[in-house]
Amino acid sequence: MTKTHFGYQSVDEAEKARRVRGVFDSVAPKYDLMNDLMSAGLHRAWKAYTVMVANLHPGDKVLDIAGGTGDLALAFAKKVGKTGQVVHTDINEAMLRTGRDRLVDAGVVLPTLVCDAEKLPFPDKHFDLVSVAFGLRNMTHKDVALSEMQRVLKTGGKLLVLEFSRVAAPLEKIYDWYSFNVLPALGKLVAGDDSSYRYLAESIRMHPGQQELKTMLHTAGFGHVDFHNLTGGVAALHVGIKC
Repeated sequence: MTKTHFGYQSVDEAEKARRVRGVFDSVAPKYDLMNDLMSAGLHRAWKAYTVMVANLHPGDKVLDIAGGTGDLALAFAKKVGKTGQVVHTDINEAMLRTGRDRLVDAGVVLPTLVCDAEKLPFPDKHFDLVSVAFGLRNMTHKDVALSEMQRVLKTGGKLLVLEFSRVAAPLEKIYDWYSFNVLPALGKLVAGDDSSYRYLAESIRMHPGQQELKTMLHTAGFGHVDFHNLTGGVAALHVGIKC
């Protein structure tokens, strides 16, 4: 069996998929609350910035991968209007169900689909925008997923990857202390689950940094790639244009 990483552990590829599913099954009910607590609400600003960079227009077609609880999908839907379309997807059914219910409560009904980013069930050159927020680091074959995202984008289409990244050097020590001490304790207190949030901290360290991910987007076929560091590199928004 081919090995990959699950946080700091080395596991079989099939085992990683099962474990990641277990993490998000566990955290889904408290996902939004924990995001607010962990980031002191900053994740909302990061996502608002992502929506601004998306620069969507009425009639655009959007694919939201790892869309989870639907906050980006909801914001995108407001931009594309009734003539556009936002497809809300996630590989985890519990997360997707939570997001679908949230969208319906907001009066928005979107196509909602459980799907694997490494095997997207959409035709070539179909979407104007593809987004993935805080989901790429959990994918087993990131290169395959990025190639699939490039495939389903129209020529001139845009990929937005919002993900935790490498913090600026002066912040490293305090950020590490926070990640490995505060996050698991917060997860245990609020969500009754410290191990999932320990995995979160480990998965961030195993994820490619800003420059490495930029290279991966180029390799996947994106002609122009740039990234924007957010909050000292705690998160980064990578933007890839399909030429």
